[in-house]
Amino acid sequence: MLISIITATYNSQKTIEHTIQSVLSQTYSNIEYIIIDGKSTDETLDIIKKYEGEISKVISEPDRGIYDALNKGIEQATGGVVGFLHADDFYANNQVIENIVKVFETQKTDSVYGDLEYVSASNTDKTIRNWQTGNFSLKELKKGWMPPHPTFYVKTEVYKKYGNFNLDYKIAADYDLVLRFLGKYKISATYLPQVLVKMRMGGASNRSLANIIQKSKEDYMALKANNIGGIGSLFLKNIRKLGQFF
Repeated sequence: MLISIITATYNSQKTIEHTIQSVLSQTYSNIEYIIIDGKSTDETLDIIKKYEGEISKVISEPDRGIYDALNKGIEQATGGVVGFLHADDFYANNQVIENIVKVFETQKTDSVYGDLEYVSASNTDKTIRNWQTGNFSLKELKKGWMPPHPTFYVKTEVYKKYGNFNLDYKIAADYDLVLRFLGKYKISATYLPQVLVKMRMGGASNRSLANIIQKSKEDYMALKANNIGGIGSLFLKNIRKLGQFF
């Protein structure tokens, strides 16, 4: 099974090398690694060039944000499964993709997801928030449950059938996609109870109060658009996060 892994970058010189090395060190060898760069002006492209012989495709051109970049990556992907590793993130260990593939092969599922740890940007050995996902159900989805999107690996045919990221959402297109795939179209999903990805704190959705407000508005729009829930679901979604800090 060929796995397509997509990394979107823009001026990521501080972290992109760690991300690339995390992909290249995976024990699973049949990986198509695609990097979509938003025309970085720092040293990002120079760092990427060091690994060009081991990266399947690199595209560097202006885009309309991370979801536009990820959509470009999906369109380039030729693997049977698509996953994302953002430029601030890295895999928890070098067997993550191997373990994901085993689930796809044994469970005959449309998607696989796992757990995620938010770590300190200055000390990646320090865990700030531990997102233990648990098993999926439509009932839980309506109660604000969602898998961490960087751990969400989906068969390419699902994207072709049900669409990519909706660019009407600036911050919550990943939540809309999860709701669309799991809630509206009810694809199958299998939980891999392991930490798959570690994410440095400081993402766009929680970078400022304005972004938090915008994220909540878009989350509500996504819930309504996919006929999953409303204010109650949004409230529960945010409450769920509190337990991840303890």
